[in-house]
Parts: sequence; C-alpha cells; structure tokens
Amino acid sequence: MKLEIGEIVENRQITSDLWDVMLRAPQIAREAKPGQFLHVRVSNGVDPLLRRPMSFYRIGSDTVDLLVRDAGRGSKAIIGKGVGDTLDLMGPLGNGFSIHPTSRHLLMIGGGSGVGPLVALSEVAVSQGLSVVMLLGFRSADRVYPSELLSPEVEYYVATDDGSAGHHGFVTDLVSDYLGWADSLYGCGPRAMFLSLLKVARGVNLQKSVQLSMEENMACGVGACFGCVVENRRGEMKSVCQDGPVFEMRDLVWG
Repeated sequence: MKLEIGEIVENRQITSDLWDVMLRAPQIAREAKPGQFLHVRVSNGVDPLLRRPMSFYRIGSDTVDLLVRDAGRGSKAIIGKGVGDTLDLMGPLGNGFSIHPTSRHLLMIGGGSGVGPLVALSEVAVSQGLSVVMLLGFRSADRVYPSELLSPEVEYYVATDDGSAGHHGFVTDLVSDYLGWADSLYGCGPRAMFLSLLKVARGVNLQKSVQLSMEENMACGVGACFGCVVENRRGEMKSVCQDGPVFEMRDLVWG
C-alpha cells in the first residue's frame, strides 16, 4: 500500500453519468492489479470526511484511471476537478481478480459503473491472448459504455432496463448463452445483479469459478472498522476492503 498524491492528467465525460479520470501516480500504478481499488480523499477539509473507494479502471505504466459515476458528494467532487488538480490516494488496496492458468475463455458480467474493474481485467486478458465476452447492463442507452473504448478483441453485448439499447431486460438474461463456452466468470455490480447471477448458476448447477467484486460502503479501507463485512460459508466475517473486494461466489452466504 502506498500514499501518493495523484495529479489529474485527463478528466472526460464518456456517458451521461460516467467520467474517466486519469491520474499520474507512478508508485501506485506499478503495483496495481485489476479488481483492487484506491481510497481517495476528495476534500482537504472535513466534508466529505471519509475517503471514497474507487476501483482501477485502467492501469498504465505511470497512470491509473478511475471510472467515476456521478452519484454523490464524493464523486461530484472528483469529477469537478480539472487537469493539474491533485487527489490524495491510498492504495492499491484489497485483493483483485485472478486468471487461472488453464482459462482461455473469460465471461465478464457488469452493471453500471461495475464496468470499471472489468475493463482493466479485460485488457490484461487480451494481452495474454485470451478470449473475452463482456455482458453489461445499464438503465438506458445514454448510460451505455461505448464499445470503442474496449479492446477490439472483446466481444461486447448490452442490456438495458428500458430496451433503448441491446437486450430489453436484465444483463443476467444473457449469461446462459455463454456458460458452455466460458472457463471462468467475473462480475462487478450491485447485489441485485449478483443474486440474479446466482440464480442462473444454481439453475444449471454451475461448477466453474465465478469471481465477484463486491460493492460495499467502506470507511477505513484497511479492515480496521469492520464496516464492510460479508459472511462466508465457514461462518467467518470477512472485510470487503481487505479480504476482498473480489470473492468466489460459492464461498459467500447469500441469505
């Protein structure tokens, strides 16, 4: 884990509610992995007081990108900054995604801003010559992640709640078509999406690895406050910020 002041080198809006914020942070970039995150101090004062967890969206040689959704005071403070402004960064934190040495076909399922860590993972997978299918769900066409921002090797399909782009319905409606093809599955999004994915997996008695990046409110980011715990099958309480945010789906208790 590093503490580093990151300088904003680019801040651009890419959908109606998503911004790509690129930061020069060479120490963090050297150690960052897809699925890990930064804890970002968004204010020099006390409002907002707590840091905000932000997953790595892209990882360069000396830069990292954050995919920031306009959703609250913290995110508004970040997207309101300009080139040359700085952010106080702590990271990389948590445990990220892993690609099994024998995997060749990766299926990625995301919702909303959950596309961020999946893009980072897809770029690593493509660089290793692996095949990637990405299924992403959004509320409407104006929020759909642009296909041209993905590696051209990625096969990309969209679902929208209102049917204004791609499949009309849940993104998990598309998953069953690719279960026979995929060696491993990866997901990032809201809990409701995970529960729907769990239902699909149970319906076919899926035995393949399904790695999920959990979205939880985090205060400390280092496992000290126990404010973001989830329960595993052994009855243990695990901190999303320290033991995750990536977990095997089969290891968690879903209620």
